[in-house]
This record gives sequence, structure tokens and C-alpha cells, in this order.
Amino acid sequence: MMKKKSIPASKPFLILFLCQMISALDVPLDSKLLEELSQPPTITHQSPKDYIVDPRENIVIQCEAKGKPPPSFSWTRNGTHFDIDKDAQVTMKPNSGTLVINIMNGGKAEAYEGVYQCTARNERGAAISNNIVIRPSRSPLWTKEKLEPHQVREGDSLVLHCRPPVGLPPPIIFWMDNAFQRLPQSERVSQGLNGDLYFSNVQPEDTREDYICYARFNHTQTIQQKQPISVKVFSLDSLNDTIAANLSDTDIYGAKPVTERQPVLLTPTGSTSTKVELRGNVLLLECIAAGLPTPVIRWIKEGGELPANRTFFENFKKTLKIIDVSEADSGNYKCIARNTLGSVHHVISVTVKAAPYWITAPRNLVLSPGEDGTLICRANGNPKPSISWLANGVPIAIAPEDPSRKVDGDTIIFSHVQERSSAVYQCNASNEYGYLLANAFVNVLAEPPRILTPANKLYQVIADSPALLDCAYFGSPKPEIEWFKGVKGSILRGNEYVFHDNGTLEIPVAQKDSTGTYTCVARNELGKIQNEVHLEIKDPTMIIKQPEYKVVQRYGQVSFECIIKHDSTLLPTVIWLKDNDELPDDERFLVGKDNLTIMNVTDKDDGTYTCIVNTTLDSVSASAVLTVVAAPPTPAIIYARPNPPFDLELTGQLERSIELSWIPGDENNSPITHFVIEYEDGLHEPGVWHYQTEVPGTQTTVQLKLSPYVNYSFRVVAVNKIGRSQPSEPSEQYLTKSASPDENPANVQGIGSEPDNLVITWESLKGFQSNGPGLQYKVSWRQKDVDDEWTSVIVANVSKYIVSGTPTFVPYEIKVQALNDLGYAPEPSEVIGHSGEDLPMVAPGNVQVHVINSTLAKVHWDPVPLKTVRGHLQGYKVYYWKVQSLSRRSRRHVEKKILTFRGNKTFGMLPGLEPYSSYKLNVRVVNGKGEGPASPDKVFKTPEGVPSSPSYLKITNPTLDSLTLEWGSPTHPNGVLTSYILKFQPINNTHELGPLVEIRIPANESSLILKNLNYSTRYKFYFNAQTSVGSGSQITEEAVTIMDEAGILHPAVVAGKVQPLYPRIRNVTTAAAETYANISWEYEGPDHANFYVEYGVAGSKEDWKKEIVNGSRSFFVLKGLTPGTAYKVRVGAEGLSGFRSSEDVFETGPAMASRQVDIATQGWFIGLMCAVALLILILLIVCFIRRNKGGKYPVKEKEDAHADPEIQPMKEDDGTFGEYSDAEDHKPLKKGSRTPSDRTVKKEDSDDSLVDYGEGVNGQFNEDGSFIGQYSGKKEKEPAEGNESSEAPSPVNAMNSFV
Repeated sequence: MMKKKSIPASKPFLILFLCQMISALDVPLDSKLLEELSQPPTITHQSPKDYIVDPRENIVIQCEAKGKPPPSFSWTRNGTHFDIDKDAQVTMKPNSGTLVINIMNGGKAEAYEGVYQCTARNERGAAISNNIVIRPSRSPLWTKEKLEPHQVREGDSLVLHCRPPVGLPPPIIFWMDNAFQRLPQSERVSQGLNGDLYFSNVQPEDTREDYICYARFNHTQTIQQKQPISVKVFSLDSLNDTIAANLSDTDIYGAKPVTERQPVLLTPTGSTSTKVELRGNVLLLECIAAGLPTPVIRWIKEGGELPANRTFFENFKKTLKIIDVSEADSGNYKCIARNTLGSVHHVISVTVKAAPYWITAPRNLVLSPGEDGTLICRANGNPKPSISWLANGVPIAIAPEDPSRKVDGDTIIFSHVQERSSAVYQCNASNEYGYLLANAFVNVLAEPPRILTPANKLYQVIADSPALLDCAYFGSPKPEIEWFKGVKGSILRGNEYVFHDNGTLEIPVAQKDSTGTYTCVARNELGKIQNEVHLEIKDPTMIIKQPEYKVVQRYGQVSFECIIKHDSTLLPTVIWLKDNDELPDDERFLVGKDNLTIMNVTDKDDGTYTCIVNTTLDSVSASAVLTVVAAPPTPAIIYARPNPPFDLELTGQLERSIELSWIPGDENNSPITHFVIEYEDGLHEPGVWHYQTEVPGTQTTVQLKLSPYVNYSFRVVAVNKIGRSQPSEPSEQYLTKSASPDENPANVQGIGSEPDNLVITWESLKGFQSNGPGLQYKVSWRQKDVDDEWTSVIVANVSKYIVSGTPTFVPYEIKVQALNDLGYAPEPSEVIGHSGEDLPMVAPGNVQVHVINSTLAKVHWDPVPLKTVRGHLQGYKVYYWKVQSLSRRSRRHVEKKILTFRGNKTFGMLPGLEPYSSYKLNVRVVNGKGEGPASPDKVFKTPEGVPSSPSYLKITNPTLDSLTLEWGSPTHPNGVLTSYILKFQPINNTHELGPLVEIRIPANESSLILKNLNYSTRYKFYFNAQTSVGSGSQITEEAVTIMDEAGILHPAVVAGKVQPLYPRIRNVTTAAAETYANISWEYEGPDHANFYVEYGVAGSKEDWKKEIVNGSRSFFVLKGLTPGTAYKVRVGAEGLSGFRSSEDVFETGPAMASRQVDIATQGWFIGLMCAVALLILILLIVCFIRRNKGGKYPVKEKEDAHADPEIQPMKEDDGTFGEYSDAEDHKPLKKGSRTPSDRTVKKEDSDDSLVDYGEGVNGQFNEDGSFIGQYSGKKEKEPAEGNESSEAPSPVNAMNSFV
């Protein structure tokens, strides 16, 4: 049976799609195909809905579309036709709908403000763009006003208003001083969202005359400056000095000092306010409070939690920021301002509305004539958006009639479409907050089949790997695809092939016999086409001699082998890696054809070496480790574990801590890396030592944390690279005081053991966790979601409590609290448990079986209601069994099989079914208690399959020209046998095969006499059975006709068996090792036969080698074979001319690594090294004596002590203001900057400068204080695609409803 499976094709043009369709008709992006197919227009690019433009630049309104034939374009402005030919300032780009409005040559942007819409049209329909609202940006001047100085008493609050001019888009606000330095902000002084500067309380250092508010307008690249604001803060001391000259001493001393004040909100006012935000936007909530000391702001959401990962706090926690808001973020948000004198709060009620957003946008639909389809347009929003349809840009109610079209709310249903039904449909979803517009075309095509895969394409695959043969196609209606092998081969079927929906043929396990030419045929009612591809199967690449582990002495030489075997048609490349990286660029590494040699080995060469063999089709690798050892050293220093520490002392005893000190023992030539401190609890676990902590090896004291009610003893263990020391002697004991428990039991669970109980278990506290005597537990429980009080009991130091009389499987809230004689532990957290389970009450219903093929079926069922499960749903069990075989009509012992499907699954596959059989099944639900009742038995039948091989084939009664064949029917017929197929052919002395003869035999026959055969000839027979599905596996036999009538041997009956009338050798088997192979066989024929074994290298043309077998044994051992080599072998009998077995092929195993002998452990080597060492020692002594007689040698030492300080060059500013943050920005002033006459701004002292946002003298002020210079340096052209409008306000009314 053919299998179908949907996967992407292997080529790029098969992965991409021109459109996404409801039907199964796909149009691949093949350039030649697209040139020939008609297609309605599709808008590919358009300007944003809200398009704010620079009034000094040309206005470019984007509208690009594709289609076949290419579409023409037209525009409307404010709902009426826009004739661009009548306006000399407006042009349309060639082969495009994009408008260019020339502003730089005399046009005014304000004259072109309005709502624009583009239409792209061809003979197949018309697509329209969004409503594009064009608005020029505005940066009005600051209104002139007289600002009075602010005189404030120290500690009072203050608000400096900015009130910037209203621009489009709104400006960015920041505060600076006369030196263009950003004013520092803190929890006390900060800028609000409206741009005002808030002082929670003023301090004397706030006195200054240059508080300046700046407004930056991005689109016009200008900065407007407000007149400076003067603030003077009167401190208590200055106030007393002022009034001292006019008042008496009593009045002076009556002046009030700075008083602390509890918080008062500066913004927002009142106790409550409201806020509406749109879904997907950023929600900003602000609370700024006055008070002394400075209040701290905290935010909470009433009745819920602030959303994780989307909540941020800005402006010293005065601003709550939630990104990507959704309807779930609606609710009451409370800000609380608190200082030491009290608190104040404000509740902001947030409502999240939503502009329309897509649930299912309509998608392009490509259909064949006569087919059906649907366009679906589903959107959501708050409030719910209304859906309206247009056809080719016209409301569908007044569009031309189409009998194949029916509108049903958000769906258009097409029935029996024709080519004239092609059109572009628009779906508009709108509410008061915006609209969505989507174009989707219906394209009706009638096309004969086309195959897009190149003809005669060659595929090469490694044996035993999957092979994917492409047949990319297109046609309308969708063509049917068939595959054939060979020019005149039959259609491919069977489980050995997988046929994919995109036309690809998959051979899951390609073998050598899969090589050949494959033909793909595509046909529909309009025509037929075919294409041939070719498949070649290659032998896999193997490493037959792998690199081996090597140990080499320093400065020695080492070599790794990597001998490979590969397909003769593939060109392998060999790469060597060291530690998974490239080999060092060192001439000591020599890479040969099949080896790697390292000369003059050093310690750095130690590591793992990998040989990687790559071909165009596969890759293999093998690795080996190289260990570099030193030459035999001079007598080495003895390294050992450290001696144990001693003289432990406890000091600074407190209830929960103590200090432990000690003296380290001898480190034995290996520095101590760290000390491990252990403790013993003599009260609860005497004799058991526990890990406490560890400290570095340079530390000999440690402060230890203690638990109550523990009788402590401590000991210390020293550790170095060699190992751990013995523990020190224990310190003196220290008993801590009792206390109430610090913690509660862990792993609290509630699981019922019976339907009417709840078993509460927990992990008991360990002895030292009890913190005191009399450890007990308070166990509390109550039924969840029911307004019940807690039920509590106090139990002894156990770990389980059983609650009886509970309902079956209901949730309970459970908590377990520890207590002792001194009190309770902290309040425990609650866990959810369930009372006991009971068996499920009902069986699954609506059980359906879908038979997929002769051995596989799919079963479906409806899930049972969860309340009837009465426990934790673990899954479903399917019981199924064979009732009878449909071919034999005989019943047998019923063996039920069970398949379990975990979780709430409602379907499953039943594999391993027997073909042509009747089955029954039922389904049961399973919980923790067991299985529920079974569903009613469902009967289903499997279709026929191919039969197994005949049970036997006997060939008897040989004569000069005939043989008698007898056979048994297949053990598993798997259906109704239709016939037997017998094929036979003669075999000559060289085992060459003659012509093949085929005979079809009725299914009711069990024997056959073959006549008219040649005398004294060996024949090979192939025999198999057939059902209506196909042929089964075959059985083979060989037989020989006799030479003459006198040579007929009459069968001799021995123990009820008929001896064969002809000699034969069969079942030749081999068991191969590295250099030998054990050959065995079975012989049937005259006794006392003398055998011989012939063998040779597989694929070689050399003569066969012959070995005589002693006696009449049926086995022989071939010796002296080459490891990793494929051999061919056959067995023959002496005296019987041309009588041999069939050939068998085997492969010897790879050579094993020879056992390495460590030369350093050999006695002769040790003796030799000792002699060399003694000789070197004598030479050193002689040199030392001669050196001392020669006097002193001068040594000249040179030292380079010059170290230039690191110079960090200043980064050139890019000329833009950028976004201001709370962190200080250090930017240098440029030449030509404006510097106040009363102050000097040094370059190294400047934190921020307005000149950074201009370029030389271009940054100038008007007389009203506005800064009109370009702050971005030399301005570059920006793409006129409206991307800057991402910060624009919500769309205007013209955008909210599409007309």
C-alpha cells in the first residue's frame, strides 16, 4: 500500500510559495512558470497609515504592486480621484505607483496634507492600499512670557513648568543650565512625563538663575529653548539674618525651623484617576510626591501581580512602565509614597482597549475551474470590530454579481468557480481605535501539468541512507503523480517507498539494487507529462586502520595512522585536528597520505588527534590520544598529603555563631589549597560527622553559623593537590541554647490511599533542625474552593497523618507547621493535595476505527468527562485481539494485546496487525486507582496483504528430462491465494545462469511434474505465492536431472525420511575474525564425499585459492587472511565435476591495537638510564670545579622600564542629541560653541553641551531663544518611507474607519 507524507521539497524553489491557499494547489516561485501564469495585483509595499513628513523635503508616498499582466496605478485624495497630470509638482515613478511631490522646488507641504489611497489594477482585479494620512511635521516657537523668580523656603516643594509648544510629533523635553549642562536629577528632583521639573523638597544648593527647559523636534531637527527660570531658596540661617535687623530677639527666636512633612502627591492630584491605553502599547503611570524627608514610591496592582518580564520602573521608581499591554493588564494600580512621617497613595484605574488585530487574515486563493473555496477574515478588538468586504476596491453590495460567490459575515464562500470569478477582495475590520485592511485575491487557473525538476537530474546517495528524488510539479487542477523505475517498469508501490505530497519519491533505505532510472509522470484532465531522474548508490567511506593511543617521551617522534576505504568514484579528503581545532602551524607536523607524524614532540603536543575523512556524500572520523611524558627524571621530591591540623580552639561563643581557629600541619611539599570544616552533633547523631564549610588554605580562622539545640564538636581536614589529610582531633564541645523551629517540614503532600481518605505526608525535620526538645507538628487541612475553616491536629514527631471520611478525589489545601517546647515555626506555605481516587465511572464513547493498511489501524474515541474519572487522568488503554483469520475461518486462543496512551489523548495507532483478519477492540480510561469500564467491543477487519513464502519446496523423482516439485501452502497466506509463480533456469559448471522460464500454477495445486528438461543439468528454482495484493517472498531450491536411465538412484527410506536423490551443498556460513575465518556448510548426497574450500579477495580477478578438507567434515578454518578485507568463498566436492555451492562473501575484522609495552618498566632500560645519569653527574662535578678556578663572570642586566600611559582618545560626537538617561554623559565641546560671557566651560569639565547637537556656527539662536541649527551635523537624505512615524500619536479620525 502506498504511503503518503507531507514534507518540504529539497530545492529552494520548492520551499517558497507564491501564495498561501485554502485548496491544495501550490504555485512554486519558478521564474519561467511565473512569466506564463496570470495573477491579480498584490500590494507589496506602501507608506504607513500615519505619515508625518519633513516639510522641507520632497514627499514620497510609496505604492508598489505586482501582478500578471503588470498592474496600472491610480490615486484618490480625500476620497476623490487625484489627477496627477494636472499638478506639475506631482510625478509617478515608472512601472510603479509611488508618488513624488516636489517640495524643494517651490511646493508647500501644507498644500498636500490629506488622506491618500492607491489602487493597483489589471484584467484580473484591483488591489487597494491603506488610507495614508499625510501630515507635515510642525515645530512652533515658544510663546513669549514673563517669568517671575521663584522664592522658596528650604524644605518646601516646587514645580517648574515647561509647557512646550504643541508640535507634530510632540517634542522631547529636557532641562539644562546656561552652560548647556544637563541638570542632575535624583529621587528628590526629577522631570515628569509632561516635562515639568518637580522638587519633592528644595535645598539651598537648588538656588540658581538658569533652569532652562528645551524642546527637541525630531522631524524638523530643531531645538526650542524656554526663557531661564530663577529659583532662590531661603535657608533658616539666611532668613534669621534678614529679619534680625527689624525684629526683636523674641521674634527672631520665634522663627520656625525647617520642619519635616509627610508625603503629598504633586501629580496626579486627588486619590483616584483613570487611564485608557491601547493593546500592544507601552503603559506609563506616574506618581511624584512632595515631602521631607524625600518620599519613596512603591507600586502595586490591586488584586493581582505586576506582570513579570514586562514591568520596569523608571525615574527613580516614580514611573511604572509596562510594555506590550493586553486586556489582562486592565485593573487598579496603586502608587504609595512613604517617608518616616507617613504615607499617601493614589489609585489609577487602567482600561486597556484594543484597535483591531487579526485572528485570521484572508489569504490568497488559487483554484481550478469548478472547485470550491473560502476567504475567511476574522479580527478582534475592544470594542469588537465590524467586518466589511470589498471586491476590486468596491463595496461588495454594489460590486458586479458573481453567482459563485456568497458572503456570510466574515466569510466569503465560493462554489464551482470559473475563470471569470478571478478578483481581488478587501476585508476591512474597524472600530473607534483604528482599522485593518487586507487584500486577498481569488485566481482561477486552468493549466496542463508541468514538471519543474530538471530532466535527467543525477542523485548520488550512500548505501543504507535515504534517497529523495524530486518531482516538482504544477498544474490546475492539481495533477496526480506516479513513479516508475526503468523505461518500461511497472508503477512503484509497496512499503519500501514513501510518496510525498510535493511529488518527491523517498526510498528510506537505498540499496545497491536501487540504482537506476526513475520516471515521474504528472497528469490531469488537461494533459500528461513525464520526467526522468537517475539514482546512483555509493559505498560508504570507512576508516579500516584507525589512529591508536600513543605514549611518547618528550623530544621523541610519534605517528598516527588513518587508512581508509571508499567508493572508487568518490574523491576523499583527509583532515587532521588537534583537540577539535586545526593543527598548529608548525613544520614539526607532517601530514602524509594515510598518517600524521609529529617530530621533536613537546609537552604542548599532548592532546586528542582526530582524523576526519570527507567526501561529497559522507564523512567519518576517528580519534586517538597522545600522552607526552618526561624522560626519566633525577630523584624527585616526595609529595604527600598534608599532615592534619592541630590545636583547635573555640572563641567568641554566641547563640548562633562561634569562631574556630587551628594550626595547620606540614604541607609535605604541596601547598594546602583549602581546609574543610566538619561538625558532629553529639546530642542527636553522635559519631556522625557532617560537612560545615570550607575556607582557603591561607586562612586559619573561620566564623561558623550555628543552629539552636545542638551539641557541636568540630574538626578540620587539610587538602592539597595530592589529597586530603587525616581529620584533626575534635575540638571541645559547645551546646547551643534551644529556640523555636526556624523551618517547617519539606515535601508536604496529600494523596489519598482510599476513596474516602486523605494521607498527608511530609519529611520530618532532622534532629538539629528541631531547635529544641518536644518536636511536634501541627497538621491543617481544608477543602479547596469551599468556604470551610481549617481543621488542625497536633501530632508527635511522625511523618504521616490520615484524614478519614473525605469525599472521593477532591482538592484540599494542606499545611504542616513544626513546633517544639519553645514555640511554633514561621507560618508554613500551603500545598494542594487530593483525597483518594476511585475507579473511573464511565467508558469512552464514540469509538471509531480507521484501517490504514493491512498491518496498521488508527482508533479514535471521545474523552470521558473529567468529573467521572474520579482521579488523576493517566491515559487510556486499548485492548484489542484477533478473532479469526478471514482466509482460514478458524478460531484460535484469544490473546489480548494492550496499548496505553498517556494523558488526555483521544486517538492511537494499532501496529503489528495480521492482514486479512477480523479484530475486536475496546477502550478504557485509566486513573491512579485503575481502569474504568470497557467500551462496547468494536469489530474491524484488515485488508489482504502479500503472503509469506511457501512452507516448503521438495524436488523428487529426477529423470533424464523431468523433475517432480512438491510444496506446502504459505504458513501465513494473508489473504486468498490466487496462484503460485514458479521460475527456473539452468546453471552451467561456471555457475552462469541460463534463460529464466516462468510458470503460473493454480492456487489449489500442491505438486507439478516439469518435463522436457535437459539431461544431466542443474536447475535453480524460485517459487512464491500470490494474492490479489501481490507476490510474497520466494523460496529457492536446486536440482539435477540424471545423466542416463542407469544412473537413477531409487530413494532409500531411513527413519521415515526420503534421502535426496542428488548431491548438494547449501547453507554455507562464515564466522570471520582478524586473520582467520571458520567456514561451515550442509551436505546432502552420497556418503564419503571429499570436500575442498575455494576462496579469494572479493572483486578480484585472481584465480581461486583451494584448500583440501581432511575427511568428511562439514567445517574448515581458513588462516592467514588480511584484516579488514572482503573475501569470497565456496565449497565443492571432489569427484563431482562442476559440483559446488553458491558463493558467500565475508569481511575480516579490523586490526586490533597491539598491546603497548611500557619501556620505562623494563629492567635493562632502568639500568641503562642509571648509568647515563651517573655519567652526567660526574661531568657536572668536573665542570663546577673548573668554573670556580676560572674566576667571576660579569653579567650585564638590561631592563626596559618605559611604560607610556594609556591614552583614550575622545570619541567624536555624531552631532545628535540622543536620548537622555539618568547616567551622566561626558561629551566634549566643539570649537565654535556658544559659551556664556559670565562663565567659562572647560572641555574636560563639560558633562553635556548643546553645541554637541549642532555643527560650528550653524547652531544659532533666534532672538526669541529658539535654537534653529541642524543638530545632526551634515544632514543626510532619509528614506521617505514613513518609518519615523513610529513615535507618532494615534491615527486621526480619517484613519479610524475605512470608507
